[in-house]
Amino acid sequence: MRRWRLVLGGGDGADGTGCALDGRDAAMDRTLEALYGGSGAGGAAGRGKGGSAAGQRSAGLGDSAPRVARWLGDIRTYFPTSVVQVMQRDAIDRLGLSTLLLEPEMLAAVEADVHLVGTLLSLNKAMPETTKETARAVVRKVVEDLEKRLSSRTRATLNGALDRSARVSRPRHQDIDWNRTIRANLKNYLPEYRTVIPERLIGYGRAARGVKKDVILCIDQSGSMAASVVYASVFGAVLASMRSLATRLVVFDTAVVDLTDELDDPVDVLFGTQLGGGTDINRALAYCQSQITRPADTVVVLISDLYEGGIRDEMLGRVAAMKASGVQFVTLLALSDEGAPSYDREHAGALAALGAPAFACTPDLFPDVMAAAIERRQLPIPDGESHQ
Repeated sequence: MRRWRLVLGGGDGADGTGCALDGRDAAMDRTLEALYGGSGAGGAAGRGKGGSAAGQRSAGLGDSAPRVARWLGDIRTYFPTSVVQVMQRDAIDRLGLSTLLLEPEMLAAVEADVHLVGTLLSLNKAMPETTKETARAVVRKVVEDLEKRLSSRTRATLNGALDRSARVSRPRHQDIDWNRTIRANLKNYLPEYRTVIPERLIGYGRAARGVKKDVILCIDQSGSMAASVVYASVFGAVLASMRSLATRLVVFDTAVVDLTDELDDPVDVLFGTQLGGGTDINRALAYCQSQITRPADTVVVLISDLYEGGIRDEMLGRVAAMKASGVQFVTLLALSDEGAPSYDREHAGALAALGAPAFACTPDLFPDVMAAAIERRQLPIPDGESHQ
């Protein structure tokens, strides 16, 4: 009954549980009521995606940033981090608290995550100078946490893919990879001579020591792609740190901005974006196409929900031309953990017909997708995700 009472939020007895709350439970109920209670939160019965059963009571945190900061501290006291992040997002969406994120004292109280970073980036142009330093600190914390989680596996996966893509079967003596050669010839071990007969040599060409592949990340920065922009910026910085890759990062709405020079710091990349506005994929791909000098050694990754505001036929024509020239073209409808995205199914189907299937990708899958593209093998598309 206690749990039902907390779910239903019927402080006046309208929930029908007959359960009274006191102490910590009552304090927890007040934090929930401030966000989900009554008509101010939508008036639906129940909490979470609805409102409160107490429909006559209005939700609200007031217009005071200190009051909101106290509420943020309360929810961190009563709920685990994963729930706190959901409640923060709901508060921003349901109660219109975006403008209060421009207050330094409020930013200092929030639980930072990818979604909060997306909200801050959308407010970037309206952010006063007194808040920008705090906002950058919040964004940097999230970015550093993501880099710690994603960078090691990404480098290991892609270095392996680059090695395999550059492998040659008749290497010069100084280019022999002895570790792989020995492993490949262990079946030829002769016990009486205590040696391995290397019937097959494995090594790398002379060019393998330089840049092996060019990667162009082309990112839609419309408002719905906020989480994808955050993850793509982090991955862009990781890829740019690998000497074997020449990485270019391009963001677009109706204009195109090349942020490659900022790739050493993904926070600078993120604050160089401007979430929102229209979408002109054709113009963005035209710019990317102009930057390709080695088609057979280039991977272009378009991250977009494909709601095109430009010239559709030209967009598809550019994809077809890039693929015909030897470019590995990858279309990601989203790069995030947010589940199935909304996207333009007609454009996704047209790209699939060109041999460039579009699918949503989680951050954990992205290194495997890039490895497959580098090795020019079939992409590891999750079951049911590709639009064929």
